[in-house]
Amino acid sequence: MKPINFVALVLFICGVVWALTLSERTVRRIQQTYYATIGPFLKGGSAMETRARNFLEEIEHSKDLENRLRAIEEEYIKLRSIEGRLRELESENAVLRRALDFKEKMRLNVVAARVIKRQPATWWETAIIDKGQNDSIGAGVPIIAPGGLAGKVDIASADTCSMILLTDERCQVSVQVAGTPEVGILHGTRGRYGEEPRLILRHLSREAAILPGMKVITTGKGGLFPPNLLIGTVKEYTPGPVEGVALVQPSVNFDELGVVFVIAQK
Repeated sequence: MKPINFVALVLFICGVVWALTLSERTVRRIQQTYYATIGPFLKGGSAMETRARNFLEEIEHSKDLENRLRAIEEEYIKLRSIEGRLRELESENAVLRRALDFKEKMRLNVVAARVIKRQPATWWETAIIDKGQNDSIGAGVPIIAPGGLAGKVDIASADTCSMILLTDERCQVSVQVAGTPEVGILHGTRGRYGEEPRLILRHLSREAAILPGMKVITTGKGGLFPPNLLIGTVKEYTPGPVEGVALVQPSVNFDELGVVFVIAQK
């Protein structure tokens, strides 16, 4: 046996003999000393265990709150989506109601159509509608919208048509300033997307008694556009050495052109 093992065995035997020969009072004193020594550690460990348990409970509570918050956020996103869709439907219904009221007031035989395509590059010039030759619509037919004249059919296919908007310079209309003998030719001006559309009325008298706010209507001359269709209102009049020129504000909202009415061919 190694010396160190022998020494450890002797010390162990001595410790056992000493413990067995101690009196009860001595053993109790040793126990009291032992518990007094480790008591603070036991209390501290208990307090640490309590704090650890509370910390774990707070973590679980935080996770629960986080899950609830995530669920609330998802529900909020769904509600916002539903609200947005409802607003879209309300807007579409408002447009359809205005179009229906306008159609009922018109004394013309018209075919309702919806604008299905517009390009930013030609926003104030052309549009595509969802009616065509199958609905007895041909080239050159006038198109009106809530507010007044919107343009005319350019090219008609079986199920769709391209229309020339009133705000395009190719669409020229014989018009009259309501309440005056002044007549002239009105056409649009090419503009970019986002700009306000403009209508120019030419061939007026050099010193015409035209004031801002006066209505401009079709004369019916030429046989293409019916008479008394509203075009817009005079925004500005400029006299000239040869002729007067007026700037006209369209009565149709061309920026939000949705439902239009094609005057049916007889």
